[in-house]
Amino acid sequence: MRSERKASVLLKCAAVAGLLFLHLPILLIFLYAFTTEDTSYVFPPPGLTLDWLAVTWNRPDVWQALGLSLRVASVSTVIAIVLGTLCAAAVSKARFFGRETISLLVILPIALPGIITGISLRSAFNILDIPFSTFTIILGHATFCVVVVYNNAIARFRRLSGSLIEASFDLGATGFQTFRYIVLPNLATALLAGGMLAFALSFDEVIVTTFTAGQQQTLPIWMLEELVRPRQRPVTNVVAMVVVVVTFLPILAAYYLTREASSSRST
Repeated sequence: MRSERKASVLLKCAAVAGLLFLHLPILLIFLYAFTTEDTSYVFPPPGLTLDWLAVTWNRPDVWQALGLSLRVASVSTVIAIVLGTLCAAAVSKARFFGRETISLLVILPIALPGIITGISLRSAFNILDIPFSTFTIILGHATFCVVVVYNNAIARFRRLSGSLIEASFDLGATGFQTFRYIVLPNLATALLAGGMLAFALSFDEVIVTTFTAGQQQTLPIWMLEELVRPRQRPVTNVVAMVVVVVTFLPILAAYYLTREASSSRST
């Protein structure tokens, strides 16, 4: 009994140490977003203030970068939901030669290093003479956002009983009615979770954006520029704090949506 208690305590300590290792740097970002020192990082901070929130609020370059990131993430997510759902439906419900190969090719962009995806996209845009703009950033983000939605959708399609669809057709429903009343309700939580994850991934993407953007700056690229040539370090920390919150909330919502869906299916 004593050895079991000792092992339990050691496991808890290891878990706490692992969580601190992962999240302590993030907590430091939150701390230095309120420091009174604007030129260097001193621990402990000489003082705390809320003034940097107002300074960040009044920086037009921050708002421009934030607006661009939100637009890119929103459009990329919509594209990913449409293409990812259609591809998942084709792969899971149809039998054809090369189906597994197509599934592998869909997943490949997120499995490859981001720099490989970025270089290949930049080369393709140069060959096609497509100017770098918001459009190219959206295309770059959509390549890996599709994978996230596809993985969620195909898992749900495989759990969807084909007898439900057949029964719907036998009762005289059209293809659109079957999709609306049978398929979509069963896919809703998976698509919502996949869309939230895709939005979070797109919002904080740096590597692919670096290769596909022109003179525009998304919020992560703006942060990278500020770290290289800092003007007001706490402003960068305030923006980083906002990015953490914006990306954390969709991921948390997606986690609870998928967990509740799994629990209801088990029940």
